[in-house]
This record gives sequence, structure tokens and C-alpha cells, in this order.
Amino acid sequence: MEQKELFNLMSKYGVIPVIAIESTEFALPLADALIAGGLPVAEITFRTQAAADVIAKLKRERPELLLGAGTILDVEQLARAQKCGAVFGVSPGLNPEVVKKAVSTGFPMFPGIMTPTEIEQALSFGVKTLKFFPSEAAGGIDMLKSVSAPYAHLGVKYLPTGGVNINNLEKYLNLPQVLAVGGTWIATKEMISAQRWDEVKKNATDAVAVVKKLRK
Repeated sequence: MEQKELFNLMSKYGVIPVIAIESTEFALPLADALIAGGLPVAEITFRTQAAADVIAKLKRERPELLLGAGTILDVEQLARAQKCGAVFGVSPGLNPEVVKKAVSTGFPMFPGIMTPTEIEQALSFGVKTLKFFPSEAAGGIDMLKSVSAPYAHLGVKYLPTGGVNINNLEKYLNLPQVLAVGGTWIATKEMISAQRWDEVKKNATDAVAVVKKLRK
């Protein structure tokens, strides 16, 4: 997938469900709940042993789902993410080795940043789409406005994640520098383990409604 197409889809969806899933058993019903809710996108985090297998299964059986891999902490995980079929990667911080390897292989990688120094380090690698994390704990929308201002003319975009939810979603998406937000509230580990698929669908539907209102 071309990066331009990827960014257009992420902007269109507005919310990227960030998902920690413990078993491939739940992969398809989870995907179906997201798709039914109008949000066919997921960042499957490498916080569980099942992550790579889940991505591979969804890539094979729900190809309409835009799939990313999250919590990529080293180059080995990066390689696994690429091999299992993820089309983008996300990390909580900025690991130079991971970012350089992703850039060299043409794999869209969104490293986590929180300070101007980290933004400038990412820019030095040619990366202009960054995860702002942990968003609310780091000062929320006011912090993001301040830290992003000196780089706005460079076209830097952000994926705020951490504490973003349906109640503050709109103010983040109203910031032009925000490409989309990462949201763990859409499908929590508890919802998945309890198979509360209707709740996942409703959360997706509610998020989509907010995005559509703002994207008009």
C-alpha cells in the first residue's frame, strides 16, 4: 500500500483502535464487530504472544481490515510485523534502530514522541507522522498544540494515544496536525475476553459518528 493511500485512510477513519488480544480465537469476531461499526482498522499490539498470529489471520481472512502492529520495541518485532502482514507499525517511543530499519525497508513507522527533541530526532530520519504518547498524561491537547507549533510548516502529523476517548475525541481531531487518534477504549482486553462484541461495535459506531460530523 502506498503511504499516501495509507495516510488518507487513517485520516478518513480518524480513530485507530489499539488492541491487545490474547488469542486468535477472538480475532474474527473482533474484526467483524469493528467492520460492522464502520471502523475497519486496527492496531494489534505486540503486548501479547498472540499478536503476530492474530495479524496474520486477519490479513488472510478479513483483508478489508487496515492492519497495523503496535508496541514495536525492537527490530525483531519490526520484522515479525512486516512478515505477518501489518501495513504500518507504531511504537511507544523512538528507537533509532527500529526507525532506521523501517525507513530503509519502506515500512511506514510511527514512533512515539513527547518532546521537541524527539520530534526533531524523528525528522532527522525523514519521519513526519508521529505518535504523541502518552497524550493525556503528557498534557493533552494543550501540550500537543504547543509542542507541534514550531514544526507545523513542515507538515508533521500526529497520532495522539493514551487517555483519548469518546469524550475528548473531538478536540483532538479538531487540531489540523492530528491525522487520527489511537484509542484503546474501542475494544479493551476485558471486552474481548468477555466477548462483548456488541459493545465493541457500539464504541466503533459512536467514534465514527464523531469523525463524520467533523469531516463534513
